[in-house]
Amino acid sequence: MIESINKKSSINIMKNVLLFLKPFKGKIAVIFISIIIISGLEAYLPVMQKIAIDDFILRGSTQGINLFLMKYMGISMSLLILIYVFISFGGKVEMSLVYSLREKAFEKLQYQSFSYFDTNADGWIMARMTSDITKIGEIVAWGFVDMIWSIGFLSGILIMMFKLNYKLALVLIFLLPILIAISIYFQTKILRTQRDVRKINSLISGAYNEGILGAKTSKVLVNEEKNTHAFENLTSRMNRTSVRAAMITALYLPMIIGLNSIGLVAVLGIGNNFILNEIISIGTLVLFINYTIMFFDPIKEFSRVFSEMQSAHASFERVLELIHSDLEIKDSKEIIEKYGDICEKKIHNWEKIDGHVEFKNVNFGYHNGEPILENFNLKISSGETIALVGETGSGKSTIVNLACRFYEPTEGSVLIDGIDYRERSQSWLHNNLGYVLQTPHLFSGSIKDNISYGRREAAFEEIIGAAKLVKAHDFIVKFTHGYDTEVGEGGNNLSTGQKQLISFARAILKNPSIFILDEATSSIDAESEKVIQDATDILLHGRTSFIIAHRLSTIINADRILVIKDGKILEEGGHSFLMGKKGAYFTLYTRQFTQDEESKLMS
Repeated sequence: MIESINKKSSINIMKNVLLFLKPFKGKIAVIFISIIIISGLEAYLPVMQKIAIDDFILRGSTQGINLFLMKYMGISMSLLILIYVFISFGGKVEMSLVYSLREKAFEKLQYQSFSYFDTNADGWIMARMTSDITKIGEIVAWGFVDMIWSIGFLSGILIMMFKLNYKLALVLIFLLPILIAISIYFQTKILRTQRDVRKINSLISGAYNEGILGAKTSKVLVNEEKNTHAFENLTSRMNRTSVRAAMITALYLPMIIGLNSIGLVAVLGIGNNFILNEIISIGTLVLFINYTIMFFDPIKEFSRVFSEMQSAHASFERVLELIHSDLEIKDSKEIIEKYGDICEKKIHNWEKIDGHVEFKNVNFGYHNGEPILENFNLKISSGETIALVGETGSGKSTIVNLACRFYEPTEGSVLIDGIDYRERSQSWLHNNLGYVLQTPHLFSGSIKDNISYGRREAAFEEIIGAAKLVKAHDFIVKFTHGYDTEVGEGGNNLSTGQKQLISFARAILKNPSIFILDEATSSIDAESEKVIQDATDILLHGRTSFIIAHRLSTIINADRILVIKDGKILEEGGHSFLMGKKGAYFTLYTRQFTQDEESKLMS
């Protein structure tokens, strides 16, 4: 596993390119053969001009011209056919490679745990999935084609020149070391600046993403000016870095053009003397002039592709960083072999979950290193409803996320039905979870699609049954298109309460063994809360349940209430028991009750 793709050599990057190109080796072989033949034919075309000058124009004869024209026409038609072939196959390779990379990258994202998305911004990921992969597809499909053509064409020209007159050929050969020295010098500079460009591009993508998602918040807080200023700073950095990259590239091409002019002057001067001394013919000099001009075309093309490949090199580094990133939570080979993985499940081997959950000497901390839980112990019986209350940052969500294996303990273990859940697959546990968040996320599509999102094979009658159970059916059928109503991006066509009820229906349709309610009623009105509370009492019956509570009035029927502070259980027991203790829970409850009553009076 790679620790840092940025440290990989160009050779290793190339190995990865070839690995992804392996499925398309047949098409690539056709492209390669076509380009080699094309470059050979193009290198031979000036020879046809030499023959025309020496044999027909200077001699004033047309003998053999029909055969000459047929040969010239044959070369031209062959070029047309071969160009069509390589463009057609090149396009297929480009699209197939982009598809393959995106599929691989997206698949890797499905395996990543919550911690990966905690440490990598959306814009960082989006830049790799879109612009970086697109650039790789373009440069691999067409850049390598152009490089093969450049090498083949240049080789063909050199062979023909040495065959006709090695002295004139050496004039151009002497310029090659200079070209190589220039290329080596610019390689590092171009690569470094292109890396910087891609990094800033990721930041800009992230800023776009945050700006769009947080547009309403920015409006409410009147933060448009600060957002604009911050974005201007990013785009200014992008402008400066891009200009620097363009300047370095711009220095490269004029040097090539200058060497071209030097070579042309030298060939004209020496070639003129050779004609006067009858060493070569006029047609041969014209051929060498053409070759001199053409000699630098593949060099210029090579330098252009070379510059673009440095950018693609940086893009490939970043895409590989995503594809080869370590999985913080992963199942062993033995577990995958028996239970399957996230994308290929072996459901027939899954044991039934009764719902006994135990935290055993659990230690845990996030990437910032600050410990959240230390030697934490907790036992939950099957079918028990546990409510977690406490101040923000006390560790409530951490406990639930560990129980769900969205994160894993750094020390200790979490047991499900007496078995360490690391001895089972992630999918085994996740498939038995019903999770309702404070702010539910709905996907673009219909209400029916969103309710069945966790169980695609569910019958329409089951979808309706789940909606009725959570009291969502009544408002759904009032829509013109009923269950086929489009929810819009993120569910924007629905109210917060309606989105929450649909998320409840989505969770219950899975018929989970373990239910999680993460402050699921904190952002909705009192009327919707009453509907959801009635549904919750039915849903949680007989299921192991965790409720992270914001409104304490919603958990008075919980089997056990845990007051969490600094990752420790401060108090635990039923509502009546804790109220009788007149401790931390009593203080929290009475304070909130007083605030609610004051709000009612003010209303």
